[in-house]
Amino acid sequence: MKIGSLWLKVQIACGDALALGPGKADLIEAIAAQGSISGAARSMGMSYRRAWLLVDEMNRCFDPPLVETLRGGGLERGARVTETGLVVVAAYREMERDAAAIAERPAYARLRSHLRVAPRAAED
Repeated sequence: MKIGSLWLKVQIACGDALALGPGKADLIEAIAAQGSISGAARSMGMSYRRAWLLVDEMNRCFDPPLVETLRGGGLERGARVTETGLVVVAAYREMERDAAAIAERPAYARLRSHLRVAPRAAED
């Protein structure tokens, strides 16, 4: 959540992998809305390959997987967000709201009072 020049970003790690962050949560929500990884990718302005790699990484980090791909033709093709995926994204969004509430605490104001708008130029 960006507030002024200081924001907190919630990222969930799984070993060395990034299991979930704001972009991946957005992707899961887009898959739920579009019914496919390709449709979600298009709606987010990313390539299908990039979206598929992100879904694959998320699915390898959670048990059971967050997104299920459906093969075949007709109405039963594409992808769907699993019940676990819905629960995980809801919990993640709650954590984002909790992180945003930190901005109302005095420590945030103290930290922000010392934060520069941009980094100093590197010294030679």
